[in-house]
Amino acid sequence: MKLATLNDGTRDGCLLVVSRDLLRAVDASAIAPTLQAALDNWEHVHTALEQLYRRLNDNEAAGSFALAVEQLLAPLPRAWQWLDGSCFLSHGELMQKAFNLAPIEGVERIPLIYQGAGDDFLGPRADIPLPSEAHGIDFEGEFAVLLDTVPMGCPAEQALRHVRLLLQLNDVSLRALAPREMKTGFGFLQAKPSSSFAPVAVTPDELGDAWCDGRVHLPLQVQWNGQWFGHPHGGAMHFGFHQLIAHAALTRPLSAGTLIGSGTVSNSDRSVGSACIAERRAIETIAEGAPRTAFMRFGDRVRMEARGLDGEILFGAIDQRVVQGGWPCA
Repeated sequence: MKLATLNDGTRDGCLLVVSRDLLRAVDASAIAPTLQAALDNWEHVHTALEQLYRRLNDNEAAGSFALAVEQLLAPLPRAWQWLDGSCFLSHGELMQKAFNLAPIEGVERIPLIYQGAGDDFLGPRADIPLPSEAHGIDFEGEFAVLLDTVPMGCPAEQALRHVRLLLQLNDVSLRALAPREMKTGFGFLQAKPSSSFAPVAVTPDELGDAWCDGRVHLPLQVQWNGQWFGHPHGGAMHFGFHQLIAHAALTRPLSAGTLIGSGTVSNSDRSVGSACIAERRAIETIAEGAPRTAFMRFGDRVRMEARGLDGEILFGAIDQRVVQGGWPCA
């Protein structure tokens, strides 16, 4: 099943069921007005949503219409909780080597997760408004899971039953602001502006065999200004999402609507490219002594998409532009 959120002028939008090919949609608000409402009542509404999805794909859903991706918000426009991991160890190893950073103790045994701001997610075609190019504007391609209620102490072997939807995102980062925030030990704030999400959230069965061991076993295709930037594979995740869920829920329950990200998709095979600029700069620094690739400028575009094992459309594509924004912007 594929779900999206239509921008109807409200803060949380209107829940849509979307066809498998992302060409058509139908209003699902009679079942659940928003995606958060669906997650809050998943056991009661998911069957009706699945039935509507089947009718839509069979061209039998009354009131269906052509889907306009530019009219979509993020599938979940705001989350009760947004947790982001750093689960591709090759990414961290590159950063440490390039910038002479001390290794993090226990990084292979204990997942790295920080608590981000989930109050303002961007849609797949929305511009990314930022105040200054001097902040080191970067994109980060990731996968994420959206959960129902997870009890405190949920073990990893039981955690995947709480995964209701999978998503793909661009976790925008401001690299010039990150070092100080990391050194404080309090985590990111200014260095992590609003993240952007691909058009639809999908149930795990839509991925078939590509959803395995709590990981998305697919390459993430990334383009910057129309040029190939990388296609790293999500299967290289050191910790699976089940382990991230168990780690986050060790001392507290997780509310329905909690979103957990994988961190930047990264592979040790450098020929597949990267899903963020910082990683390419690290590779350049190691090879040549200094980075050559600059960060994003206003007007730059980034496109990200993960296709299925047979090339089928899954989440749809993020395709957006960085623009100058913020007060007092004209």
